[in-house]
Amino acid sequence: ERGAGLSGGQRQRIAIARALLLDPRILILDDSTSSVDVETEFHIQQALDRLMRGRTSFVIAQRISTVRAADLILVFDAGRLVASGTHERLLEESEVYADIVQSQLR
Repeated sequence: ERGAGLSGGQRQRIAIARALLLDPRILILDDSTSSVDVETEFHIQQALDRLMRGRTSFVIAQRISTVRAADLILVFDAGRLVASGTHERLLEESEVYADIVQSQLR
């Protein structure tokens, strides 16, 4: 079947699990939780936090909840880097980031 009967969220969870089975020192995730609900995303984030402790991960995401706890967040607007920092710092210093956060709270 090659996953033909799986939902997008199920395929994403399987892809993350396969990547983690390789025990990578560096992991790159590109919108890896975009097809799962908020509760499932929370559980995936908790597991990734545990499993990737002491390793490097690059997470590309649309949802702020996915990157909120990151050590460093890079904010791009129209393909250009416009801000970087922690979630708290960006809320204080970046209008673009604050606008993104507010749009996701509505």
